[in-house]
Amino acid sequence: MTRAPLTNSDGRYVKPTRFDALFNRAVRRLVRMGISVWGARDLRLKGRTSGQVRSNVVNLLELDGEQFLVAPRGTTEWVKNLRAAGGGELRVGRRAELFEADELPDSEKGPILRAYLKRWKWEVGRFFEGIGTDSSDADLAAIAPGFPVFRIRRPADA
Repeated sequence: MTRAPLTNSDGRYVKPTRFDALFNRAVRRLVRMGISVWGARDLRLKGRTSGQVRSNVVNLLELDGEQFLVAPRGTTEWVKNLRAAGGGELRVGRRAELFEADELPDSEKGPILRAYLKRWKWEVGRFFEGIGTDSSDADLAAIAPGFPVFRIRRPADA
């Protein structure tokens, strides 16, 4: 796994509200039943300290033949676990895909953040500090350090 350099923004974290927790619980239930809501996946990772499997609902972005995970809330627990594990599992229902992940440097995040906003602004736009799909490249570059982005790869032996 390639780790992006640490920045002062690694501490950016937006805590979920009660509504967010209820929304995520409902989406997780649907995803576990095999119904992907707008690309949602059940992300399963090994906990970096406990070693136990942890689960979160994430939006899997497909762009130009590649797949990405974006952390709109910043450096969440799943981000820390993915950095430590280097990969995990994405599930929809019983279908599970193993993956490895490379964290992108800030300089490569702009087009991915723009595409992510185009797809899910209705859900996550409030975490993007006033940035929208029509924001300049410079504006996206300015917020990039606070938004971890991972390129998903399938293991060579999968």
